[in-house]
Amino acid sequence: MSSPEPAPDDVLGRQVVDLISRHFATLAEGPVFQPVPPGLADRFRNAPPPRTGRSAERVMGEFVETVLPYPFGNGHPRFFGWVNSPPQPLGVYADALAAAMNPSVAGGNHAAVHVERQVVRWFCELAGLPDRAFGMLTSGGSMATLTALAGARHRAMDRVGIDVRAKGLQAVGTTFALYVGSEGHGCAHKAAQLLGLGSDHVCIIPSDADHRMKPDDLERQLDTDAAAGVVPIAVMATVGTVNTGAIDPIAAIADLCEERRIWLHVDGAYGGPAILLLERFRETLAALARADSIAMDPHKWMYTPVDAGLVIFRDGSAARDAFSLVPAYLRTDGDEGGVAGPAWFSEYGFEQTRPFRALKVWMLLQHLGLDGYRELITKDIDLAHELARQIRSTTDFRVLADGLSICCFRAEPEGVPPDGLDDLNRALLTRIQLGGRAFVSGTTVDGRFALRACIVNPGTTAEDINTLVAHLQEELRPLLAHQVPRLAH
Repeated sequence: MSSPEPAPDDVLGRQVVDLISRHFATLAEGPVFQPVPPGLADRFRNAPPPRTGRSAERVMGEFVETVLPYPFGNGHPRFFGWVNSPPQPLGVYADALAAAMNPSVAGGNHAAVHVERQVVRWFCELAGLPDRAFGMLTSGGSMATLTALAGARHRAMDRVGIDVRAKGLQAVGTTFALYVGSEGHGCAHKAAQLLGLGSDHVCIIPSDADHRMKPDDLERQLDTDAAAGVVPIAVMATVGTVNTGAIDPIAAIADLCEERRIWLHVDGAYGGPAILLLERFRETLAALARADSIAMDPHKWMYTPVDAGLVIFRDGSAARDAFSLVPAYLRTDGDEGGVAGPAWFSEYGFEQTRPFRALKVWMLLQHLGLDGYRELITKDIDLAHELARQIRSTTDFRVLADGLSICCFRAEPEGVPPDGLDDLNRALLTRIQLGGRAFVSGTTVDGRFALRACIVNPGTTAEDINTLVAHLQEELRPLLAHQVPRLAH
């Protein structure tokens, strides 16, 4: 059987645009989250691949029936889980336009390359990095960190006479270490594994009472390791931990790294935009310019559709030395007026075929402007502070940590013994997540299970915060009625 006749492109295009528009317009009217029904999940799990084609209209109809009604939830104004912002509509349309153009942004003299280079330059300038800085868009903060730490590994091993690109880590009689705060993102461990360092050589530096890396403890660990012959690959600090929103003391950490010639990587996947744009963080921004590499995620706090990560290097040659397959003596900065274009992105990272990620970031930066982003990010932070204020005003809940646009809290009502509080809060989390009126995530703060709200949504209002607090109190009451007598025994 031949393939079905396609519908005219203009008909399908209008249908897609209409579906996107209706999705945005009606999202807040439905539940924040609802799981895929078991029967439908079974259909996804068991359906065989189609032998014959179907019309685009029928395929679109199945999408409307089985996929569109069950989103992740992050577009809803009362979705406060993890660090997943809703996509700004222009970013969605930009993604579609990028897919329609479908270039490979490995390199060449086409518009996508110049757009990405411009976006990277804008971020480098915002971070206060020198002219030799360079970077690229990645799939996210994890890939950005892996890319940065590959550059750090190359520099560290080159300094001790090891050609890691040719010889790898086989038969290298040296121990290397990566230093990460206790609140640092897990991607550091994945990167260590993939780079051949091993998780056993990720050294965890304790945090202070505000969940920030302790520079004194870092210094002591570096001294101990230096005496044992351990070679540092990098220190990874964080501006905006995803758990509590903590900001590490970058200036003090940078002092140590500069003194000892250790690569400083800063994970700004979540908090980076706030540091770059808000006056209240100007001291941290000044210290950020001393980092050797920075990771950020426009698809987090810049409301850009997934995927859009970013890695930038204070010295772009560090990335090129780690990844380029072009011998150094044959490298050029490209043919600006010809087909080759400027130096290729594929020389600075692992990906060869690369999507046009930069278009949506470029369009949104122009659409919202830096001032627009400042206003939206400030609003998110203010709403998180309002949530913390309301939680503190209750008698049954306690704030455990709050930073940037994150608030971590838990129920601690009278009558529940301390060893029953974790179970109580896990039960409360389930009721909130499946109740459909609001969505928070669960986490651990200082060894205690907590509920966590992260606000990265321009559509969230003060009324949504009021609704969340009221919902928490409503859902706690039946749990106390049924569980306190049992927990007390």
